[in-house]
Amino acid sequence: MKSIKTSLMFVGEQAGKAEEAIKFYTSLFPRSKVIDLQRYKASEQEPEGSTKMARFTINGTEFIALDSHLEHQFTFTPSMSLYVECESMSEIERVFRALAEGGSELMPLDDYGFSQRFGWLNDRYGVSWQLNLSNSGVQVA
Repeated sequence: MKSIKTSLMFVGEQAGKAEEAIKFYTSLFPRSKVIDLQRYKASEQEPEGSTKMARFTINGTEFIALDSHLEHQFTFTPSMSLYVECESMSEIERVFRALAEGGSELMPLDDYGFSQRFGWLNDRYGVSWQLNLSNSGVQVA
């Protein structure tokens, strides 16, 4: 087995927004970049310029993404989410605010007992994120 990657397919209301989402995600996290972005041509089955296949990293982890304007009986769901360990209170608050803008909070940032700071949300593209303050970011008195 060579690798396992998360694939994000932007469908329904989100179709055509893969590139926008990728640029947003790579702007939020360190060690993030677009590796490759292929767009549909006029002669292909999807709208010209939409994302055919993209490879990108978020904090060094590689993902793939694509647009599909075909009718699908599914979209993103919180049952599958991206889990992020943040190193500081300022980092988790900054990233949570940015991802929550235009999205919906499922669990606001708070102390839930299992974590000093945790939050869960769906971003403006429908992708679900869980953000947790890493133990290394907790200062003990």
